[in-house]
Amino acid sequence: MTAARLDPSTPRNPRPVPVYRAVEDIPADFGPSVIAVGNFDGVHLGHQGLLTGAAGEARARGMRSIAITFDPHPAQFLYPDVAPKLLTFLPQRLNLIAATGVDAILVLHFDEALSRVTAREFVRDILVGALGVRGMHEGPSFRFGHGARAGVNELKEFAAEFGFDVDLHSPVRVHGLEVSSSAVRALVAAGDMHRARWMLGRTFAVRSTPARGRGIGTRLLVPTINLAPYTGLLPGFGVYVTRLWVGERCFPAVTNVGHRPTFGEPSFAVETHILDFEPIDLDEETPLDLEFLQRLRPEVEWPTPEALKAQIFKDVARAKRYFRLAR
Repeated sequence: MTAARLDPSTPRNPRPVPVYRAVEDIPADFGPSVIAVGNFDGVHLGHQGLLTGAAGEARARGMRSIAITFDPHPAQFLYPDVAPKLLTFLPQRLNLIAATGVDAILVLHFDEALSRVTAREFVRDILVGALGVRGMHEGPSFRFGHGARAGVNELKEFAAEFGFDVDLHSPVRVHGLEVSSSAVRALVAAGDMHRARWMLGRTFAVRSTPARGRGIGTRLLVPTINLAPYTGLLPGFGVYVTRLWVGERCFPAVTNVGHRPTFGEPSFAVETHILDFEPIDLDEETPLDLEFLQRLRPEVEWPTPEALKAQIFKDVARAKRYFRLAR
């Protein structure tokens, strides 16, 4: 097995930028500005290109750059039963957006009122009226306004009418694969952490807290932390090489995502076995960042707990080799 370089996940010390939670919060003298608008779920390489492009143009023109995003994700509000699970919740997304170099972030609360704002109203009242837009960076699939009825052609028409520039970015491709949030979701769901890392430009990670109580792994003499129930996207069932951040402390680990079938009644868990364990202070509110580096194997129902214990030690040995090679 060849290990990849251990690149970072969510920035540990995010660059502080102003975050406005409503149009009314934007300072009256904020503009002129260069902007990028999107859901930015995952903040993958394509998103990063838009955001760094806006930040770079703003610096060159002596303006401010701002990213506009939405919470909740419009699909979660409009189609909650079929909306995709998120790659990044808002706090993690804001940290990742801030790391691209933009000067500010505007988070628009997506509700019934915002869903009915037309494309013209969005451009006239928010982009031009509140932000003084002079430049805008978007991808070719960008759609906006009530019912997502407007696309890049309409955006160009508004740009000509209201006097701002539009820089349309081509889709980003890595190793022949087109980068998109849906493509990243498919790779993560399949447990393909290697290709997901290509598209994200970093390791895929989830942020949660410890589950109540202690994991069954402690009875196998393996230090274990179970994650609290998590509603975002998780990798497909299986065993993974991982890194667990507990505050500023980082531990190499092996994580099982699945139903733990060996122990009778299936019970879903994200169960992390810490390697080279050291005592740590932990309570049910402690933030945990779990990075998924490599899938080792699918989840298997073992005939006995002893057989599972033996396999765990094999998994640990493979994980330790991964970390040795990744240095």
